[in-house]
Amino acid sequence: MHQSTGKKNKIIIYLLFLFILSTTSAKFINDQKKLPLSISKVNITGLPERKNSEILNNLNNLLYKNIFVISEDKIRKILEKHNIIQEFNIKKIYPSTLNIEIKPTKFIARVSNNSQYLVGANGKLIKDKSKNELLPYIFGEFNSHDFLSFKKNIEKSLFSFSNLKELSLFPSGRWDILTDKDILIKLPQENIVASLNLSKKLINNDNFKNYRFIDLRIKNQLVAK
Repeated sequence: MHQSTGKKNKIIIYLLFLFILSTTSAKFINDQKKLPLSISKVNITGLPERKNSEILNNLNNLLYKNIFVISEDKIRKILEKHNIIQEFNIKKIYPSTLNIEIKPTKFIARVSNNSQYLVGANGKLIKDKSKNELLPYIFGEFNSHDFLSFKKNIEKSLFSFSNLKELSLFPSGRWDILTDKDILIKLPQENIVASLNLSKKLINNDNFKNYRFIDLRIKNQLVAK
């Protein structure tokens, strides 16, 4: 009889403990929400609604944190995990709102070994099941660092990505390009911009209008066919 009473007492104490714990937790959350400088709202704009919602879910742990002490580096690390993002701007609207404006990257190429992936101007791969984008293909093992380096050279030259049909990266780090006029250009490993500009001038020269092959791999030597 004494043992049965003791067990009942233990159960009652345990239930009281759970009640107090749950009440305290709920009170803590409510108190957090009532803090005058805690983040109660995060607004994300710039991407399709579904993607905005996905990123918002990743940022849920920012809610009810003090808006003054929240680290922008922490937000940055979360945002940079999404390859679709090119740039973003974080604004703190006091006392309790975060506004995040996102600029999506522009698609500029497609990898040949898996056409479901597009290459953004940020050098990152983005999955795209639609396959509707008409973009130049990249052949060879894709490397973000090498691609961004070559992209800078293209942007400095007389060419643009709209002039290109294919890009081929070799293990040595050297690139070939096939233009939208089906002219194959073999580029050297150095002096890329100068070689691109020379190729563009040759393509625009009427004396070379029937040529479909330009080889600039050897320094101070031009082979055209």
